[in-house]
Amino acid sequence: MKIGIIGLGLIGGSLARAYKQAGFSVVGFDQNPLTTQFAEMADAIDAPLTDENMNECDCIMIAIPPVPAVKWMEEKAPEIAESVMVIDCCGTKRRVCEAGFRLAEEYGFTYVGGHPMAGLQFGGFKNSRYDLFEGAPFAVVTGKDMGIEELSKMRKIIHAAGFDRIIACSAEEHDKIIAFTSQMAHVVSNAFIKSQTALDDGVAISAGSYRDFTRVAYLDADMWTELFMENRDNLKFEIDTLIDELQEYSKALEDQDAEKMRQLLASGRERKVEVEKKCRD
Repeated sequence: MKIGIIGLGLIGGSLARAYKQAGFSVVGFDQNPLTTQFAEMADAIDAPLTDENMNECDCIMIAIPPVPAVKWMEEKAPEIAESVMVIDCCGTKRRVCEAGFRLAEEYGFTYVGGHPMAGLQFGGFKNSRYDLFEGAPFAVVTGKDMGIEELSKMRKIIHAAGFDRIIACSAEEHDKIIAFTSQMAHVVSNAFIKSQTALDDGVAISAGSYRDFTRVAYLDADMWTELFMENRDNLKFEIDTLIDELQEYSKALEDQDAEKMRQLLASGRERKVEVEKKCRD
């Protein structure tokens, strides 16, 4: 099987390495020609992905942000053969899926909206690794008329990179959940680290919770800005909800209301227990 990768950063580079590790033939393209060359030298890809070899691929995975992903599909859709499956790996789904399904219907290829649920705080091909996706889930948005053969092909491709399960959802469901589970973590971590206290020498006494909480403050500002703007309605709702909750804790401190603080902390703990039970069920 032959896989094409558009974008050879952390996600695309790791996909390329994973498929090579699995014995697939891999061709790749990055907007930076030096990155493409380096990926070939590092044996992450067999050759550059070109217009000439694009339709030799069984699947093309698009590992770039939503706006350039849509642009690439719009430019290349007329040239993509019906035998090719296109899977995007964008962090938001509504805009890219609308374009992907529309273009697939018009030109006859198979499109799947995808999101590999794994990553690191540092991006770029230099941080890519073949085992990044081992045991991770892969979220998919599929077309209503996707047949058994296409589903089987999609599953084979996704599992070959190391993903252990595939989670089907709608584009709307995906973006709502990802605003809470991923985007909020990046916003809160990024805002939290701006405290002047973070620069004090006393931070040296911090424990693991501080390191864990601030890990994703290392982010690509350009990429995450685009993702946040794409999902601004869902993300704003989550931010506003958190602000309302934090004001309750702040008021309890201002009023020196220990009982209110205890209730707030207890209710948060109870919610965590409820969430974990639901996940296990």
